[in-house]
Formats: sequence, structure tokens, C-alpha cells
Amino acid sequence: MPLPTVTPFDIRSALLLRDEIALLDVRHEAMFATGHPLFAANMAADRIELEAETRLPRKDVPVVVYDAGEGLVAQAADRLTALGYSHVRELDGGLEAWRAAGYELFADVNSYAKAFGELVEHRRHTPSLSAEEVSALIASNANIRILDVRRFDEYATMNIPGSVSVPGAELVLRAGRAAPDPETTIIVNCAGRTRSIIGTQSLINAGVGNKVRALRNGTIGWTLAKQNLEHGSGRRGEIGAFEGAESNARDVAYRAGVRRLTMAEMTALQAQTHRTLYSFDVRDASEYAAGHIPGFRHYPGGQLVQEIDMAAPVRGARIVLTDNRSVRADMTASWLAQMGWETYVLDGGYDGALEVTPPLVWPKPDPAHRYRRPYEGTDIDTGAMQAYLDWEYGLVEQLRRDGTHGFFVI
Repeated sequence: MPLPTVTPFDIRSALLLRDEIALLDVRHEAMFATGHPLFAANMAADRIELEAETRLPRKDVPVVVYDAGEGLVAQAADRLTALGYSHVRELDGGLEAWRAAGYELFADVNSYAKAFGELVEHRRHTPSLSAEEVSALIASNANIRILDVRRFDEYATMNIPGSVSVPGAELVLRAGRAAPDPETTIIVNCAGRTRSIIGTQSLINAGVGNKVRALRNGTIGWTLAKQNLEHGSGRRGEIGAFEGAESNARDVAYRAGVRRLTMAEMTALQAQTHRTLYSFDVRDASEYAAGHIPGFRHYPGGQLVQEIDMAAPVRGARIVLTDNRSVRADMTASWLAQMGWETYVLDGGYDGALEVTPPLVWPKPDPAHRYRRPYEGTDIDTGAMQAYLDWEYGLVEQLRRDGTHGFFVI
């Protein structure tokens, strides 16, 4: 039986109306990164059995699959149908039809989170310092603290000399310990731009008393400026919030439109089976493994903001976050809400029975099929790094042309 089809116009309409839809690019990641619709999510056909039931929790959610003529759609549809997905359709004409309709194609991975980060900087004028300026501050023993907001494994591979690992959503919770002197300038960095922009703006939004600056263009900018990196560092920031951080984070979430739930209200939300619900625990992996609320999947907050297309492929779904300290959930939720998600924070729940299981980790894809980011590893390809930065700087204009994002910035 032929697979039912939908047109690019149908998909665009669903996105504009905030209907639930999972638009799946079933090519391998390396090909996905060459170009895709803004809200498409990558789920390679040969990984559907591994990933689908976690990433697509509602079996009757509308799923649209496409490729670029590689012949992967039938295989992907068969695998989804075999898993019980009942509303699987094909993008009529595939990726070329999307292009022919005049709609935008976005390169790279996590594209819409990166585009959102650029929009935040554009609208809030998030302050930053160049690699040369930061290097001069280090050389003069200035009163600065450099906080690296990437995953710890990324930090350990290469980092700005003297920096401390404080991944993403941990910033507001740990900044008070990392920089107890309010005269210390906090410099936030990632590999490129997105996480340092979001991290810097998180501290500003939450009202930290310190001066805060992003390292402009992250370790890529640092490398292009011919500055040296450290390798194998193990410095980690400890928990210690600045005064007022908890109440300020809650206020930031409120201003972004985040709603709060009790456990009873969470149960009522779960009972609405006609809607897709994602439940994420945004704490540190060790905290999650020591005990978490049943049904919540681990996804550290900073990474969740950047990788939301991977974590929650169903655009228009609901998201509930939990954190026994609330700060990380509030700050993460504030960003997801600004990205157009219906977002909730669960209050409490940690005084009941907790599950003690490690975070879910999927086997990595074949390296031949994986998109290699220009900032990965320790080798230097300055041309690729500069091209990556140029692409990021162009994302605000591409968002304007695309017109489907629905982002707002508080």
C-alpha cells in the first residue's frame, strides 16, 4: 500500500499553527547536516528501532518522513509502522520539493537552537569579549573567572587556560561559588557561540551581581586568534548559588511564560494521552543516577536547550522539567518557553519513591555517518572554523526569511 503523502505547504501550516508534528529526516547525520527544514529532526532509518520509542513517546503522533532521493523512506516507514506508529506519512517529493516550494534549508545540526541563540544576542545585545581581550586579561592577572558551559567531556578535550567546567544550566546554581567576589568578571565560553550566549544571558537574566561577558566565538575564536588551549583539564565548579538566585530564576521562568505543576497536576497532564509529553530531569548525571522521579529521562539543562531537536522531535509537544533545587529547571524552562515550547516545571516529587537507574545512553552511530563539527577534536582547520562562524552570524536573517520559528526573547 502506498504511503500517504503530505505537501511542504501542509507541514509549514502545521508548524505555524503549533500543531504536533514530527518531521523526520531519515538520512544519516552527515547528510542531514548538509541542509534540512528548520524544525526537522534527524532519525536515521537504521536507528529507528533504537531511538523511536524514546524520542516519539506517543504512537499516534503525526510523523512525516523524508529523504533526498536516497530511497530510505519506505524502510523508515516500515520500521515505524512495525513499532506501532499509526500516523506515518511521506513528504511528497522529499527534500527537493521543500526547496522547490521556496522554503529555507538550514545547514548543520541543532540548527534551530543555534539560530535562537543568535536571535537572543541580536535582540538583547549580549555583551562579549574577543579572544585577544580575554587573553590580555589572563596575562595581566585580572580579576576574572572563565566558566566553560560545554559538557565536561568537551571541556576535558580542550579548554581556555584556567577555565572551570560549569555545564550550561548549572551556571546560575554554581556561579556564587565559582565567583564569590562580586567584582570578579565572569567570562562564559563554549566551543562556538550558542551556549556561551545563552549562558551569559542566563546569568544576566537571573540578576547575578558580577559583570558577565561571553567569550566571542568560543574556542573557535580562541583558536583563530592563535591562542593556546589546555588539554585534559579536570576543574569542575561546585554548587553554590549567588544570593537571590533561586527566587530570581523562578521569576525569569515566570516572565517567559513557564507554568508550574504539583505532582497531582502532573498526573492530570499525563492522562491527556492525545498530547505528546516529554519529561526531563535536568540535573547532573550523578544526581540523576542516585535517585530520580520515575518516568523522567535525564538530559542536562544546558545541553537540552542546544539539543532540543534531538531530545524532543515532536514540535508542538509539551515539556515538563524537574530539578530538586529548581534553579536549573527554571532557567532551562525559561529558554525552552522562549523557543516556542509549552513548558512546565514540576514542583516537589523528591520526597516520594525514587528510581535508581543510570541515564539512558544509546550506542554511537558509525563514525562514517556522523557529522564532524568543525570545533571537535584537537586538530585545526581554520577554514572550516571561519565558515562555521560565518554561517552562525547569518542565522538571524535566515530565520526572518523562513518565518516559522515563533521565537520570542524576554
